[in-house]
Amino acid sequence: MENEKAQSFHGQSRRDFVKQSSLLAGGLMAAPILSHASQTNFFSGAADVIKVALIGCGGRGTGAAVQALSTKQNIQLVAMADAFKDRLEDSYNNILESMKKTPERVKVTDADKFTGFDAYKQAMAKADVVILATPPGFRPIHFEEAINQKKHVFMEKPVATDPAGIAKVLAAAEKAKAQKLNVVVGLQRHYQTSYRELHKRLQDGIIGDITSMQVWWNQGALWVRPRKQEYTEMEYQMRNWYYFNWLCGDHIVEQHIHNIDVGNWFMGKTPVTAVGMGGRAIRTGPEFGEIFDHHYVEYRYDNGVVMNAQCRHWKDSVSRVDEEIVGTKGRIICDKGTILDHKGKVLYQFDRKKENRPYQAEHDELFEAIAKGEFKFQDAQRGAEATLSAIIGRMATYSGQSIAWDKALASGINLQPAKYAFDAPPPVLPDANGNYAYAKPGITKYFS
Repeated sequence: MENEKAQSFHGQSRRDFVKQSSLLAGGLMAAPILSHASQTNFFSGAADVIKVALIGCGGRGTGAAVQALSTKQNIQLVAMADAFKDRLEDSYNNILESMKKTPERVKVTDADKFTGFDAYKQAMAKADVVILATPPGFRPIHFEEAINQKKHVFMEKPVATDPAGIAKVLAAAEKAKAQKLNVVVGLQRHYQTSYRELHKRLQDGIIGDITSMQVWWNQGALWVRPRKQEYTEMEYQMRNWYYFNWLCGDHIVEQHIHNIDVGNWFMGKTPVTAVGMGGRAIRTGPEFGEIFDHHYVEYRYDNGVVMNAQCRHWKDSVSRVDEEIVGTKGRIICDKGTILDHKGKVLYQFDRKKENRPYQAEHDELFEAIAKGEFKFQDAQRGAEATLSAIIGRMATYSGQSIAWDKALASGINLQPAKYAFDAPPPVLPDANGNYAYAKPGITKYFS
């Protein structure tokens, strides 16, 4: 549970602090150098093979690998890495099954399969592009290593689980930009035709000035992976990763980030403060670790606009995953692709026949740019901003405090373990009854 004291921070804009924290966290180069991409990782045509390594072989990683291999470019999967051999082999077999019409795209031998905590470094060394899809607590160190190895990157959201991880990602993002390395983050609504069309019309002024926003990720229960007797505590938490903040960040970070990101995108900025409430009303057993099952956050932007954000995992309750953007002249209902005036008249309706497959589109666009030798995608900073927005929401609901963006980013709060090893203790441990301590608003504190 987060309880580290943060340093105070005053007198800087978020933009200035992002720049400063990037320098502090990563140590930027004094001047740009020729990137490995410009020497060997950019491709001139379809005859050139783009080699891909998959880091993180769960369901999302497997899906992302198949989507990469399904692009028009000459892609080959040449290496895979995961902490667990069984998960890697399941992923490999699933990828082979999915690619049975083009099996020549899967070029992973037993020697190209790497397991353990350092496996990612070995797999990356074999590739031109890396897919990062482990539990998000590992994302900052994996992204940093990928950029240090001068690789193009597709990485899933969120990009961190704590402010220290955000600083690391921001530093690596600056380095990626200097080296002209393409980075796409799996906030796929940015690659979805309907959202792009809605955003375009927003910019054209169809609803006037934004006055408020409401965003939701309300759904039923998710998976739980049971503890086995042979597991160490570290292995158990990594296999049941969704319920531990150092790995997942809570579902407000892991899932609701999508909707929060849309709010930031349509606003064109990030919130300055978050205040909210949440708790464990339904999921109270030890198998649910330390995370909440519901959150409500009021995000406030520097122009006074408020975004109300809610997410929950309650079985047999009303579900909604959506965003609604309200302006002076109308409102956008994103899931429906609809824009209305305040009397209910339809100002615009997206034609669903023109909708694309955004999970595929983000890979199509990334690999097309790489094949053409284009430096086109710099998603890492936006991904970090969306992630930090979700993190300050979690900090607000956990503590009952008002959490300032700048102060959170400056805090250096770090949830990661001192050592990554299966026999090492994770950051949170169960009590004698197997229960994990969890945050209590008004008791859990971040700032004095």
